[in-house]
Amino acid sequence: MTKARFDELIHPSTRLSLVATLAAADWAEFAFLKDRLGLSDSALSKQLTTLEEAGYVATERRLSGSRRKVRARLTGAGRDAFDGHIAALRAIVAGAAPPSESPPA
Repeated sequence: MTKARFDELIHPSTRLSLVATLAAADWAEFAFLKDRLGLSDSALSKQLTTLEEAGYVATERRLSGSRRKVRARLTGAGRDAFDGHIAALRAIVAGAAPPSESPPA
């Protein structure tokens, strides 16, 4: 079972959306991520760099014809951080649910 652990690095909505998208794929192309998340090239690049520096994402740059292509994937540490963060969010939401009321006697 995943240990619930809130992760400040992946919590901002852009990074959380990015990590969630990568969690659903083996590798994702930069262009796909850009379109899916509605980010500019520079904004996506910045988020990928932040996550890569933390060890949560690995990127691969390769040539395809005369174009340079970038793709990304979650690392094991990134997967663990994402799973722990989601577990922490679920625990927070579960704790906010109103107590069930007893039926009138």
